[in-house]
Amino acid sequence: MSDLANPAIADALEELGDLYELDGAIVHRVLAYRRAAESIRQASVSVAALARAGRATELPAIGDTLQEKIAALLDTGTIPAAERLRAKFPPGLIAITRIPGIGPKRARMLYEQLQIDSPLALREAARAQRLRGVRGLGAKFEEKVLTALGELEEQGVAIEELGSPGAERAGGRAGVPLRRLLLPAAIELGETLVAGLREHGPPDAHVQLAGSARRGADSVKDIDLIATTTEPERLAAALAQLEQIERVGSTGVAGARGRAHSGVGVDLRIAAPAQLGNLLQHFTGSGPHNAALRELAVRKGLHVSEYGVLDDATATTHTCATEAEVYELLGLRYIPPELRENRGELEAATGGKERKGKGEEEGRDSGPAERGLPELIELGDIRGDLHCHTVASDGKATIEEMALAARELGYEYLAITDHSASHGFGNDVSPAQLREQVERVKEADARTDGIQLLAGSEVNIHPDGSLDYEDALLARLDWVVASIHTAFGMTEQALTERMIAAIEHPLVDAIGHPTGRLIERREPYAIDLQAVFAAAARTGTLLEINANPDRRDLHEHHARAAVAAGVRLVIDSDAHRPATLRNMRWGILTARRGWVTKQDVANTRRWAQLRGMRKRAGTL
Repeated sequence: MSDLANPAIADALEELGDLYELDGAIVHRVLAYRRAAESIRQASVSVAALARAGRATELPAIGDTLQEKIAALLDTGTIPAAERLRAKFPPGLIAITRIPGIGPKRARMLYEQLQIDSPLALREAARAQRLRGVRGLGAKFEEKVLTALGELEEQGVAIEELGSPGAERAGGRAGVPLRRLLLPAAIELGETLVAGLREHGPPDAHVQLAGSARRGADSVKDIDLIATTTEPERLAAALAQLEQIERVGSTGVAGARGRAHSGVGVDLRIAAPAQLGNLLQHFTGSGPHNAALRELAVRKGLHVSEYGVLDDATATTHTCATEAEVYELLGLRYIPPELRENRGELEAATGGKERKGKGEEEGRDSGPAERGLPELIELGDIRGDLHCHTVASDGKATIEEMALAARELGYEYLAITDHSASHGFGNDVSPAQLREQVERVKEADARTDGIQLLAGSEVNIHPDGSLDYEDALLARLDWVVASIHTAFGMTEQALTERMIAAIEHPLVDAIGHPTGRLIERREPYAIDLQAVFAAAARTGTLLEINANPDRRDLHEHHARAAVAAGVRLVIDSDAHRPATLRNMRWGILTARRGWVTKQDVANTRRWAQLRGMRKRAGTL
């Protein structure tokens, strides 16, 4: 039997954090498990292997106590502390904590005050309007509970069985099938809703996309919109008028909650115009970011929320027109939306002066506070695209058509990198055809003003680490991207050796989509990325952030780790038609979420400089 994968270990620790919160543990203990779970999800190596070697403490947020718990989980299949806590509560109560909008604190409150111990009992109490009698909840909370339970049933979850012993979980720890949109679709929907609300709402309405979509996450569970207006009820009612909305469950002065036809939830939050900065900051930051921000504020005698920043000393609430004002009141530099994930950004924004208090199991501080916040890369920093396809392989446009589209985007150079002879999907380029392609690229370059065209190839890496073309042919190319397209099921050791062999090839400039993941469809293949990073840094081989929104590979955590290991990156569109050259924006977002700067990315440089930086030039 193989060891648990990182996500399973992370799930177990996150569940333990929920159980501790349900049990009334101090916030530091609860946050310690959640930070540990996040750290494990970000890890680029096997956490099980580290723990068996007694080295899990090398990961951020993992201390000796958590090392012991992970080892117990691997040895016995469970964590003793979790078993003890589960025995204290009905299984249905634990299931309640996983219903959207509830959480452990409210579940415990409902259990203690109303003896609600299952999702079924929760639904019955909501229908009987008993929830509104609990202090701090109210009628709107009842509506949200019924809406959430109704959505679960529409997704095929039987409320009567949720939380019962032995019940099957349909998807993830929450027991709920997940409906997620890839970021481009989420942004398209969000921006359409924003435009619709501006059109149908009051004239003074300011509406903006927030939440995980604004942070640039890979995929989005729901759409968060924030708005300010002097006519909140009119704006809330406008949500139901939009053709993208299937239904609206509730509306009021504070906003509206609905569901799009795509199945994703839409949450509109409304406040007074003076609170725009507070509202936008609160509903953009991730839960962990905002929780850490609240902790920092309390240490300063302040309380921060979507309504303003309350000063305990003066009993004054400061409202902010911009997010920068919110952070300034808390003694922080402005934190870009992409960084608001509680991955060290608060410490960095204070220059290291603010440090989290360490609970028993919180582990080590993972933030690069000493260096401050990075100056993140921007789309306008990119000077050229080094990975695209044409009709020579599986692309949909000619060399000239791709060149003109790239020139329109302001690029100075474009590498034509059609697939090599064994990439496994047909329409590939044989060695003889590649020689002809090199000449076609040169001819197109001579005919096309304003952009330099580079002859290249995306060469398949064979299982033994060899490449499709002979070195003499590869040497004729301006740019070589080597990628794995086949035989993903190799062992981690074999696949790592395969990748490193390509990295060490003197004519390979970059490794394309290094982990092979497809977001929401295919997990990354098993590979030792730390060994890959070390090899790339040693040889001067670039690693790609493939900007195809299905890939975004390297993903943000790996991109950050690669840069920390001394690797230089390249961000490419992997475009197969002119329109998808614009995929570059998704790669930039991935890089920004990975704390990547302009200096970390090779194709922010002019071709004359980049050409000399290639390892074949002997200058790296």
